[in-house]
Amino acid sequence: MTHLNSSAIPASNPKKVVIGMSGGVDSSVAAWILKEQGFEVVGLFMKNWEDDDNAEYCSARQDWLDVVSVADLIGIDVEAVNFAQEYRERVFADFLREYAAGRTPNPDVLCNAEIKFKAFLDHAMSLGADAIATGHYARVHHEVGKVQLLKALDATKDQSYFLHRLTQEQLTNVMFPLGEIPKTEVRKIAEKIGLHNASKKDSTGICFIGERPFREFLNRYLPRTPGPIKTPEGKTVGEHMGLAFFTLGQRKGIGLGGSQDGNGDAWYVARKDVANNTLYVAQGHEHPWLLANRLEAIDASWIAGQAPTPGNYSAKTRYRQADSACLLGLGEAPLSFDLGFPEAQWAVTPGQSAVLYDGDICLGGGIIFA
Repeated sequence: MTHLNSSAIPASNPKKVVIGMSGGVDSSVAAWILKEQGFEVVGLFMKNWEDDDNAEYCSARQDWLDVVSVADLIGIDVEAVNFAQEYRERVFADFLREYAAGRTPNPDVLCNAEIKFKAFLDHAMSLGADAIATGHYARVHHEVGKVQLLKALDATKDQSYFLHRLTQEQLTNVMFPLGEIPKTEVRKIAEKIGLHNASKKDSTGICFIGERPFREFLNRYLPRTPGPIKTPEGKTVGEHMGLAFFTLGQRKGIGLGGSQDGNGDAWYVARKDVANNTLYVAQGHEHPWLLANRLEAIDASWIAGQAPTPGNYSAKTRYRQADSACLLGLGEAPLSFDLGFPEAQWAVTPGQSAVLYDGDICLGGGIIFA
């Protein structure tokens, strides 16, 4: 059969696979591929957000209807499970703490590690699953005694960045049916087999929360603490509503309007001084305050179970960024490391993930501290 490379099949040679289904085209086609391969496939729809279930931005009900429709078409059983409490305790609480501290977390990374590949994995195994699957664009490679996480062949859709905190145990019985298929081909498959969601727009919102207006959403959970907006020279040019509502490199929504000094360059968020509740902005995409040749990371998680040997690798400091050559050094503190870059990196943001690669192999990463 086509579409599923043997490296994606766990060593346990599964018969029953439980796949996470979101209602989108990726997980729908992944489920169909597995069914075509002859696996016993069960779809699992995860509901992980309940605070405003009836809000206009919550599409959980429509997503569930899409899942049921797809399951009926391809001929698999499907069930819904509620992980709202786990999501709030394991992901959302940390998300708010990080924003309140002036950092910019990536909830999708933690969501994968704590919900999709922990709570979901545990539930799937309780259903008698031999393996789980998702519609992520990534690959796994099994060797004797270990498993590697690899980039997807479609570099434009690769999601290994979001999966870098997964462990050997979590990856051992995971399948990524789309890892070797271009996204364009996925949509063609969906159209060919008659999936009604073949042209459904990809979700780009926060993991499980959806595509709400982000500032409005945060304002419901974090207090507004206005403070000055200053230039690198110390000139006050405006007032911000709270450091939590801004991220380094942000260009839109700063509220400064046009140029303050006549040079016409756009304003970017350049630094956050949490102690003094001050937001610093700089003009020009290449302002020195927006460029860094080094970063420190903490809370490292390595897929192999141990840190790589210090040396030359490549890294991403944000999703959809091209890999950049770097030099890995291990920090003195446990689970810390530093990266040096020959070419300056733009808007390296505390709270985001620095993810390390050796070619196509995702080694793991950590949380950018400074």
